[in-house]
Formats: sequence, structure tokens, C-alpha cells
Amino acid sequence: MNSTARRFSLLPNPKEGPAMPQLKDCTLTLEDRVAVLTFQRDDVRNALTGTALTEDIITTVNWINAEDRVSVLVMTGAGSAFSSGGNVKEMQAQNGIFGGSPVEVQDKYRRGIQQIPLLLHKAEIPVIAAINGPAIGAGFDLANMCDIRIASTRAKVGETFINLGITPGDGGAWFMQRLLGYQRAAELIFTGRVIDAAEALKLGIFLEVVDPEELLPRTMELAREIASKPPVTLRLTKRMMKLAQRSDLPDFLDLCACFQSFAHHTEDHLEAVDAFLEKRKPTYKGR
Repeated sequence: MNSTARRFSLLPNPKEGPAMPQLKDCTLTLEDRVAVLTFQRDDVRNALTGTALTEDIITTVNWINAEDRVSVLVMTGAGSAFSSGGNVKEMQAQNGIFGGSPVEVQDKYRRGIQQIPLLLHKAEIPVIAAINGPAIGAGFDLANMCDIRIASTRAKVGETFINLGITPGDGGAWFMQRLLGYQRAAELIFTGRVIDAAEALKLGIFLEVVDPEELLPRTMELAREIASKPPVTLRLTKRMMKLAQRSDLPDFLDLCACFQSFAHHTEDHLEAVDAFLEKRKPTYKGR
């Protein structure tokens, strides 16, 4: 029996999903299965409050989870900063997300900026942060919510909430412990100090640090390499990585067996095997 006759799938054929979303303060491009979301509020150093950036990120991740044409999301900032986090002038004026009674403020957090960690935590594809400049406070947390971080030598990061008399309200303490371990996360959170790209690389926050002009080329090189893998298997693997963080081993192994059985019955798996044996580049169809 030839390989073509053996091919079948338990998964639906790829279909064109919803149209690319209309964003307010970001631009979104899609090429070679890589979506690039660029924050376009350099006037406020890409602050996540007082802008539409939070809504744009939420809209984009929701779109990607329903869009089979995307295998990797890259997030970066236009201008001098990746993201300065919360707008301090709004904090001083106590308006926007920071205005109202304690009950009103917590509701704004829950229904607003906290939707970003919830959605990124269940994003079905790898997410890469290309950190072009400072990522401070909630901007640092946003980078830590991503799977991979590549930074420019101009990048600086800091969990600076305590310096303003507030706590990491977007779940930053949860992500930092898992990224760095309790002790190192505690030192950065309790001191609120800002560290440069070299120290962040040494601590394992950044995967790589490159010259500013090489940031997007290097990030896109990695993104395209990942996006070249079988699309269905890539999404299954991303889900496995996240589920492993909160599963006991016996339960996780059961899940692995299920996911692996799905993968064995995709056309792309058989194409990968054929291409390996025939010593050629595979052509994946996403099914």
C-alpha cells in the first residue's frame, strides 16, 4: 500500500478562518504562517493602560486561536520601548483603569489587563517577544508571558511595581516564579530594580541578545523555523507544554498518549516520515 493511500486524518481540513482583525493601536501582519503584532504607541512608550494596546492584544490572540493559517505570533514594540507597562500619569490622576472605588478598580483589572495573561496562557501557538527596548512593570510581565524572549542590547527590564507602591496586578509574580524560580523572582520583585539586557540574558530571562538592527531578522528567523513544522502537531505540542505545568505525571502521560495518537493519524506525520526516508524537504498541509 503506498503512502498516499494510507493518509487520512481525524482532524478537520484547514480552512480560512476569520478575517484579520481591525486593531486601533497595533499593526498586524501575516506571512509564512508568522503573525507579527507591533505596538504603535511610542508617544507613551507603548503603555498598556490609557491606550488600546490591551484590547488589541486580546483581540489578536483570540483571532489566532481560531485561525489555522498562523503557527507563530511575534510581539514587538515600535519606537524606543517594548512597553512601559502602566501609564504613571493616569495613576497620579487616578483615572482610566486606576479610577474609582476599590471594587471598581479590581473589576477593571479583571475584565481588562488580566485578560492578557489568561489568553496568552492558553494561546495555542508559540509566542515570541522581540524586546526592542525597555519592558517595565506590566510590560516586563507581558514579555514573561511569552514562550521565548529575544532582546536588543537596548532592552532593560524591571518588575517595578513596588517602587510605585503597588503590586504586580497582572499576574507577574506567578509568571516570574515559573521562569526564574522563587528566590530570584523574589529579589527582583521585592527590590523593583531594573536590569540591563546582559544581566537578563545571564539570568535566563532572555534566550538571546542581539544588536538592535538584528532583532527582528533574528526573531523572524526563529519564528519561521518553528512555523515550518507541521501546524497541527505544533499546536498540540504547545498545549502539551502548558498542560505539563499543571498536571501530575500519570495524568499528563495519559494526555500525551491521546495527543500522540492524534498526531500519528495526521497526513503531515506521514508526509514527515516519507520526506525523512526520501531525504527531501517535507510539504505540510496542516491536516
